[in-house]
Amino acid sequence: MGRKLALLVGINYPGTKAELKGCHNDVDRMHKCLVDRFGFDEEDITVLVDRDSSGPQPTGANIRHALAKLVGDARPGDFLFFHYSGHGTRLPAETGQDDDTGYDECIVPSDMNLITDQDFRDLVMKVPDGCIFTIVSDSCHSGGLLDQAKEQIGNSYQTQTQSREPEERSESGSGFRSFLKETARDMFDTHVRHGRSQHGGEDQDEADEQPTGDGHTKNRSLPLSTFIEMLKDQTGKDDIEEGSIRLTLFNVFGEDSSPKIKKFMKVMLGKFHEGGSGEQGGLMGMVGSLAHEFLKAKLEGNEEETFKPALEQNVGSVDEVYAGTKSWAPNNGILISGCQTNQTSADATTAQGSSFGALSNAIQTILAGKHGKVTNKDLVMKARESLAKQGYTQQPGLYCSDENVHVAFIC
Repeated sequence: MGRKLALLVGINYPGTKAELKGCHNDVDRMHKCLVDRFGFDEEDITVLVDRDSSGPQPTGANIRHALAKLVGDARPGDFLFFHYSGHGTRLPAETGQDDDTGYDECIVPSDMNLITDQDFRDLVMKVPDGCIFTIVSDSCHSGGLLDQAKEQIGNSYQTQTQSREPEERSESGSGFRSFLKETARDMFDTHVRHGRSQHGGEDQDEADEQPTGDGHTKNRSLPLSTFIEMLKDQTGKDDIEEGSIRLTLFNVFGEDSSPKIKKFMKVMLGKFHEGGSGEQGGLMGMVGSLAHEFLKAKLEGNEEETFKPALEQNVGSVDEVYAGTKSWAPNNGILISGCQTNQTSADATTAQGSSFGALSNAIQTILAGKHGKVTNKDLVMKARESLAKQGYTQQPGLYCSDENVHVAFIC
């Protein structure tokens, strides 16, 4: 029988405006479940939490390295498991291309060094044949986290329009940059469907709380404006705004940034050298001008050294770095999401003071009530039923190949 290897990540973001309460508990309960129910060895379970500063933190680099090791050490017949409890966010398009209007679904590490849906797809593609890699993401917008995996239970791909909404206009700022930004927003108003989705848009997330009796519930979504504020706090940079988020992430994290962000930087560097940045006005002008300022400053130094992580990426065409870009589906990955792409997942605290993620709690309750085999489909369907009875609107999803629908959860 193959080995059983796991990575558990729980991020509460203590002391921040986005602080959660239940993520550490989710990890603790899943750790116990893996050992007691599924027979995992303690030494084969890696845990990353931001409980205190004494151990490795759940930063983007640490999570990425732990996932790479998990997959890199795998052999045919092994069972791999990744559990994530924390914030999710949606990163809007920033290439400036007219047809780049989607979002990248991301998980949010403790240092804001985002890990994108395509990063997960690329990771799962490296899993050896004969391995099963199960991912549970108890976070918001998690329905699209395993990029283009087949949707078995859910409607993320059916309802996901991948369109963007303009944010409220700022009255501050002046000059050419402000003009370009206002022009871009006017374009969004004209060409993009305005109004929130059935489950709420980006600005609605903070208020989209769900019932837990006499307790308290908030969601695990990080609105873009809050993410930018937290990124400013993490980096000490005050000039971060929509249109320069990926540039900032590359500038701060370099080699440790998302592979998709490094590819984005290679494309933007090529546009800079072509001399096309800022010439087309509108949305292209806004993003181009921000990129132009950053790249010009960077190129005053050692270009090869500064952009080495980006230049090493293989990029066939510009649309490879589009937000929400889809490619072929991985067959050996299983994603159980806390909700659909356009929904939020709940972080609940009961009247007795117990905190947990709604999906994580449902999974533990279902497993505790059944000692035999629980298939992926059974688990998700029972979780949906349980959450609906409790008054939650989130709908967990199952994303995997047909052959993995009825296999046992985890192993």
